Amino acid sequence: MAGKDEVRKYLSAKQGLRATFTVATHVVREMQSIQNTYPVASLAVGRSMVAAILLASVQKKGQVVSLHFKGDGPLDTFIGEATFEGEVRGYTKNPQLEVPLIDHKILVGPAIGKGTLTVVRTFGSDPAQKGSVEIQTGEVGDDVAYFLHKSDQIRSLVTLGVKVNAYGKVEAAGGVLIELMPDYDEAIVDLLMNNSLKVASISELIAAGGGALELKDLFLKDIEVHEIDHPHELTYTCRCSKARLIQAMELFPVEDLEDILRKGKEVEAKCEICGRVYEISLEKIEEIKNKVRKTTLH
Repeated sequence: MAGKDEVRKYLSAKQGLRATFTVATHVVREMQSIQNTYPVASLAVGRSMVAAILLASVQKKGQVVSLHFKGDGPLDTFIGEATFEGEVRGYTKNPQLEVPLIDHKILVGPAIGKGTLTVVRTFGSDPAQKGSVEIQTGEVGDDVAYFLHKSDQIRSLVTLGVKVNAYGKVEAAGGVLIELMPDYDEAIVDLLMNNSLKVASISELIAAGGGALELKDLFLKDIEVHEIDHPHELTYTCRCSKARLIQAMELFPVEDLEDILRKGKEVEAKCEICGRVYEISLEKIEEIKNKVRKTTLH
């Protein structure tokens, strides 16, 4: 059985690399539970969440990293987002999509099709940093590695894994991000590739009880590194709030708000990302309508 969710980070100044390993089974399971995702969506969103965790953990305190995949395939859109502190969430427009098996496998690539990966990095009130690349395979890990190479000029090894069982339930999720620094030792490339080729499946390893430390021992075998402290637990967290819902309603036309009031029913809205339900009373809707009307008159 998969162990606890965690992030472990390592650095080798001598050989010019940094590496991050994560087990994220429980946060991906929670996403699946909230959105009732079928296997292909569980794989796509789960991998994007794992990738976001890896990218966010090498940023700085307070930073948020979002990965937005938009393709012309039936899956259409999926998102993974994480903060440096380990708050994670994910979403897809088509959680119950069903696709045929290809060579007895569920492939994300054909489901997403051709399109764009956009990576957004935000920090406080600073302007968001955005970068986009064409989707290469749709299998997420390849596309993230391609983004890092094209946008950040960083050579990297990105391995992501999400395992679902025969009933479509998430059994394991995790990933590896190894980035080569500008002054990396060329000999390290062959060693990393040889190590990675010996790992058949990180999701199977995690499902069998392996953790981030076991991943590190396999991928960084014979490489001298020291661990960087990262004392943050992974949690499935959404930043939705009743205040944000009210702000959104303040953008409604007055006529729409009046229509809601005529129907005489409180507004109930469910966040698709975390499942939380918010209720807005008729009195509050009247207050919003009056505020919108005043703003419109000015």
